[in-house]
Amino acid sequence: MFDETKLVETIHGNNQSLSELPEITKKYPLRKGIIASVITLTDAIRNQLDALNVDMLCVGADTPIPIVNSYKTPRTLGMDRLAAVVAANELMPGKDLLVIDAGTCITYDFIDAKGIYWGGNISPGVRMRLKALHEFTDKLPLVMQEGETPLWGNTTETAIRAGVIHGVSKEIEGYIQQTREKHPSLSVFLTGGDGVAFCKNERNNIFMDKNLVLRGLNRILNYNDTLS
Repeated sequence: MFDETKLVETIHGNNQSLSELPEITKKYPLRKGIIASVITLTDAIRNQLDALNVDMLCVGADTPIPIVNSYKTPRTLGMDRLAAVVAANELMPGKDLLVIDAGTCITYDFIDAKGIYWGGNISPGVRMRLKALHEFTDKLPLVMQEGETPLWGNTTETAIRAGVIHGVSKEIEGYIQQTREKHPSLSVFLTGGDGVAFCKNERNNIFMDKNLVLRGLNRILNYNDTLS
């Protein structure tokens, strides 16, 4: 549960999202907030944030975190990936964990039972694969993700959709199986917009949490609050 005195918000850098924040800060007595952005914040955005009169923590490579980060290039590491493993470690401390975030890209990140984050991999997401098949060929159409997905496609549309979705599913299953060969007690967290579509079975220690990144950002915010 989020601390009621703090704001956890991902900001995508558009004025419509930012324009809603003053109303949120009026409704809730916020003391601190956290920003994790993949874009460079413009002066206009910074002015809007400063006007909120809320102490903001801007997450970066030098921000203290409650896990050990062994990534060799921390300044190139997406803060969403880092936040997700921070949250997973909080929800299941002392466990080997694989965090899969299925969105625009699919990221696979591993944190061990000692709280050491070792890194992970990045793969194209479902929509990116569908778009690539259309844009990098002369005749293949752009196919939507939603629709019939047979084992074997009997039209070009179903062949593309089934090839992509089944391919992603097998990729995810392969990562889980391969990681479990080295870490038999592994638990898996799925998150992201497409995560629910690939969350098959919680009985197999696979859990869906659509708020995993936000939980991680909140934990980072709370952790830094204890250091101040």
